[in-house]
Amino acid sequence: MSVTINPFLRNALHADAAVTGAAALLMAVGAPFLSGLLGLPSGLLFWAGVALFPFVAMLVVVARRATVSKIVLVDIIAINALWVVGSFALMFSGAVAPNLLGIAFISAQAITVALFAELQFVGMRRAAAAAA
Repeated sequence: MSVTINPFLRNALHADAAVTGAAALLMAVGAPFLSGLLGLPSGLLFWAGVALFPFVAMLVVVARRATVSKIVLVDIIAINALWVVGSFALMFSGAVAPNLLGIAFISAQAITVALFAELQFVGMRRAAAAAA
């Protein structure tokens, strides 16, 4: 089933790409500086940032299309949801020991990603409703 990318959904995808791209660049390039500031391992920050670049590319490609498979949108929403769960799981697992600023950083980015997932879900539902 194809979904027509409406302006709301397009904007949500573009906003996600912009914010995620900025975060990816910040984490990948600034990992050595952020590590000391946040109390998080430099390698974790670097590779988390690098891992986001293909996702950003996918968001840009999808946002530029007129229609997209519904499963692609569901996948984007699921990836965002998994990032949120993974972020909080990492914090509470004891695998890392972020300082207060690190906890705020992880929480803020996770909440922002959750907001994008919600906006994308709403956009997908609106597109489906308009097609019906």
